[in-house]
Amino acid sequence: MYKRWYDIDPTVSLAVSLMRNANIVSQYKCADLIVETSKEHGIDLSENILTDAFTYVLRRWYDTDQKIAESFEYLKLLPSDLQKEVALRLINLLQEEESNS
Repeated sequence: MYKRWYDIDPTVSLAVSLMRNANIVSQYKCADLIVETSKEHGIDLSENILTDAFTYVLRRWYDTDQKIAESFEYLKLLPSDLQKEVALRLINLLQEEESNS
């Protein structure tokens, strides 16, 4: 039914959409938040996964930047409740960024 993994939860979908439309500096701040939170909860990507992630045709908007693509791999691995929590934090971060610009 869902075409993209992040569309399963509307909050996560909104956060991804807002991140997509943000400037690159804000996107990197979001990526850092995702990776930090994931690592704090024991999620870590092996070098093989990262290497493999960039050997296929780039189809998604976030595949064009390695840092952002890596953060999405982390986000994808989080349990759904933690994905939603991180999504809410991303939305807040992006709203703060927008109000400061």
